Amino acid sequence: MIKYIDLFAGIGGIRLGAVQALEKMQLHSKCVLSSEIDEKACETYGLNFGEKPQGDIKKITEITPFDFLLAGFPCQPFSYAGKRRGFGDTRGTLFFEIERILEKYRPKAFLLENVRGLRTHDHGRTFETIMLKLHNLGYGTSELILNSSDFGVPQNRVRLYILGIYGATPAMNLMTNLGAVDSHKYKSTYQQLSIFDNAQKRVCTVGEILEPVVPEKYFCSPEFTEQLHSVMGDDLSKLHGYRLIDYRGGQSLHSWELGKKGRCTSSEIEFMNLLIQNRRKHNFGTQQDGKKLTLSQIKTFYKDDDIMGVITSLIEKGYLKEEDGRYNPVCGNMSFEVFKFLDPDSVSITLTSSDANRLGVVQNNIPRRITPRECARLQGFPDTFILNPIDGLAYKQLGNSVSVPVVELVIYDFLKNNIDVLGWTEKYPVAAS
Repeated sequence: MIKYIDLFAGIGGIRLGAVQALEKMQLHSKCVLSSEIDEKACETYGLNFGEKPQGDIKKITEITPFDFLLAGFPCQPFSYAGKRRGFGDTRGTLFFEIERILEKYRPKAFLLENVRGLRTHDHGRTFETIMLKLHNLGYGTSELILNSSDFGVPQNRVRLYILGIYGATPAMNLMTNLGAVDSHKYKSTYQQLSIFDNAQKRVCTVGEILEPVVPEKYFCSPEFTEQLHSVMGDDLSKLHGYRLIDYRGGQSLHSWELGKKGRCTSSEIEFMNLLIQNRRKHNFGTQQDGKKLTLSQIKTFYKDDDIMGVITSLIEKGYLKEEDGRYNPVCGNMSFEVFKFLDPDSVSITLTSSDANRLGVVQNNIPRRITPRECARLQGFPDTFILNPIDGLAYKQLGNSVSVPVVELVIYDFLKNNIDVLGWTEKYPVAAS
């Protein structure tokens, strides 16, 4: 029986994927330690795995010998990274706890999961430090950057996976692939089965994971719905793919168009939209968001004679502010009930713990927020997985989790290509078919 530990466990997404991969290989497994510091996440973990994870990993000193370490560790800045050309000390970071456990117990293999930005953090020195530490402990490594949308998960989620074997370098069939850069690119080029031959399609687009009927508590408020109608007309399906954001142009809706602080005239809306479109241009300075423009700069793109009346009205309504003769939009992005309406024919943007509860869809011409169960499906969790009964906690926990099918296929590929090197079929004979 393969013994494994589940560190920084969250609600157990990595464990779930690992168990499914081991079962595919007909290898029995047992978790001998799970660790998670968030009490609410521990409660959800307990509902699904029948055990409450131990708390702070820093306080765990004794572990039953194990074969496989799993860890979706947080990426803390390295206090010492950058010194001595990046070959710094990892003490004071959570990776150090992984390093400590690997050094003491020397399991045969590990899987680490993190954001792709870990590779470039501190000009690559942080990642260089981590890999040096792993190699110095005797582990050969292989790393992949993969997009969940390539694995039948309807979410554009790019993550880094590091696999290691003690005394050997892992062989892998899977290769780094960033996938479609956004939902629009996915819609035009990636609406097909996964590019990986051994991947099985579960879901592919947002529309396939939507519940046919949802409680009205997830519907947008009548006031917000009316504001959307005032801009889009009767057919709210036009909102598919729209972002509600005050500092971007393109396929976006803004607070002044919706009239959230008071109705705006067509001239005021035109002024604000032109300001948003033009203030990011380099001829007004290299700064992007937050750039303030002078009246003379604004007059280069807003040429109507009513400019001062428009500016005065927008300042009074709270859409525009002036500081030392320079003008800047007053952004109210957090006030939107939904900040992104997902396109049912494409994939979701990346879920995060802070705003998974404000992703929306238009279904049967009704604008609403996605439900926690739909959020779980966007991460590839099966419907048998028990979610936290408090919606706010469920959204947060799912935004912090992993895409289960990706973990499953990464580990399955790892096991399939390295089973002889791992020696687990000899140590733990394969179960009878």
